[in-house]
Amino acid sequence: MTQDERWLTRYQEVKTFIETNKRNPSKHRIEEHDMMNWLKANRKKMNAGELKEPRLGMFKELQLLVEENKRKNQYQ
Repeated sequence: MTQDERWLTRYQEVKTFIETNKRNPSKHRIEEHDMMNWLKANRKKMNAGELKEPRLGMFKELQLLVEENKRKNQYQ
């Protein structure tokens, strides 16, 4: 599996999680740590200008989805 394939797999996993649960991954749930850390690492790369173009567009779309679900109550 190439790096691009792994990135796309993680991207789909995070996107599906947010769309299904109507919330962002939580830092308080151990099973969601990987998704949250992936988001955080890619956000850092994007802000540093290190994220490649095909990934950059996809990640910006994901960021819009994250912003829509920001500060949602996770215990409903």
